[in-house]
Order: sequence, then C-alpha cells, then structure tokens
Amino acid sequence: MLRSEGFALANWNELSFHQVTFAKGFFMEIKSENACFGGTQGVYAHASDACGGEMTFGLFLPEEAKLCPVPVLWYLSGLTCTHENAMTKAGAQAWAAQEGIALVFPDTSPRGADVADDAAYDLGQGAGFYVNATQQPWGAHFRMWDYIAEELPALLGREFAVDLERQSITGHSMGGHGALTLAMGRLGQYRSVSAFSPICNPMGSDWGQKQFTSYLGDDRRLWQPHDASHQMQDVGFDGPVLIDTGTQDQFLDLLKPETLSFAMAKRRQDGHLRMQKGYDHSYFFVSSFMEDHVTFHSEALYSVAKGQTS
Repeated sequence: MLRSEGFALANWNELSFHQVTFAKGFFMEIKSENACFGGTQGVYAHASDACGGEMTFGLFLPEEAKLCPVPVLWYLSGLTCTHENAMTKAGAQAWAAQEGIALVFPDTSPRGADVADDAAYDLGQGAGFYVNATQQPWGAHFRMWDYIAEELPALLGREFAVDLERQSITGHSMGGHGALTLAMGRLGQYRSVSAFSPICNPMGSDWGQKQFTSYLGDDRRLWQPHDASHQMQDVGFDGPVLIDTGTQDQFLDLLKPETLSFAMAKRRQDGHLRMQKGYDHSYFFVSSFMEDHVTFHSEALYSVAKGQTS
C-alpha cells in the first residue's frame, strides 16, 4: 500500500488512520501490520532526506498507544542486520507490551542499487556504524547519526502515538556502539542507555578503525565522538547505563569491554557492566537478558510520571 501527497483515495472509510495520514502529505509504505501481544508490530518504508533514499523500520506499539502517547525504546542492530533481525529474534515485544513501551527497530544503513557498498560484510550496506559519513563514496547516503537522532524520531512523533519526551536507547554489537555514542553525544535526548555486547573501543579495534577511516577520513580527532570508551571518559552519560556481554563471546577481542569498564569506573558513572558467564554473541544471548533491559529502561522512562503521582 503506497501513500503519498495527491494519491486518489477511492475507499477513504476503509483506510486505517496511518494510511489516511500518509495520503494527506507524506510518502510512506505500510509493509505490514500484525497483532502482537495486544499491540501492533508494523513495518514501514519511507523516503529519507538524511540517507537520500528509501529507509525501512519496524515499530511495535503496545495496546496503551491506542489511548495515549507511549515512551519509546530504540533498538539499534549490529553488522549485516536489517530492521528485521531484532524484531523477530530478540523477544522484546512481550516485555515492552508488559511495560507499555514502544519499540523502534531501524535499519543499520541505507540500501539500494545506487547506494555505495563494499564486498566485505563490515563496510557499506548493513554496516553504517551510526555515523555521518563525510568521505566518498559514502557521504551521499551514509548519514545514520542524523537519521536515528533527528529524522526518524520526527517522523514517529508526527505519525504515531509516541512520546518523544521519553526516549531510551539500546542496541547489540555495532548497534550497542551506536546506542552508547548517541546517548553520550546527545545528552538530554535519552533517559537511559543499555547495550548487548557493544563495540566499546572502535578506535582501538578492527571493528572501527577500518570503518572510521572509510567514512570519516584519517583525522582521528573526528573519530573520538564515536568511541564509547573515549566518550565515557570525556563526557559520560546523564542517566543510568546497563551493559551485558557474554564471557564466551567470540568477538571479545574486537568488542574490548574492559576499556568501557575502566572508563565507567574512572568517571564513577551510574551504571552496571556485567559479564554473563557462558553466553556468546548471538540472539540467544540477547533474548536471555532482554527482560532485564526493557525493565531497566521502563524504570527510567516512567520515573517522572511515577514521581508525580506519588
């Protein structure tokens, strides 16, 4: 179902709220909408100015969104993933429904035949690293920082029953890196931040040095705002932090959790970094601790409202 300004509506009364809204001035495709834990799991595509093409995202709205705007938890995925991986594997919707929280599952990069790519799995499409690329051929489309922090929230706030005054963010692997750096780079936007197996020190890792050189150039000073361990030492986060990494994660040498642990301790950051015995890097690990993370964010997202009614 494609909706854009000027589209002729033959059966207006049969259209859903979102279809009508899109038809009145926006260009968006409803890929799917399915009942899920009393709410709705949708997938939507839209024209993105930030990324210069079509972007797809998943959005879970709990039942409460039918009555009033609900807080938002962003989930940023890792290398090679699309919006679909966490949406179908992480098991987050059940816990979000229980807490009355919306979940957003963005894609990890722009995509398409006209979008630059690389033969390697860790560069190009599926590997945007949540930065605004400045180098060619990436600069034309790879502006994931602006897309996640500004463009997509604005669209969600305009079109769906979400409360953008109450946002939190989480992610896995590359997405954990993105969640941490966005939270510290945009203080005040997110009430809490968590991560599963994040890339903690990309400036010192093969998961980072290659990508930052390609996307941002050789000046390492431009990399630092996108390194969670450096940002934790320099800036920190103005809310609670929760990090989980498995002791059997096959990518520990690339993730470097010890660097973030040191930075958190040095800053005396409000937070927890937990090494979970026996767990690896997979979605079996993510789903095992998803309840902890959603509950952690719920406490932050509803803290003001609870305080007002106490």
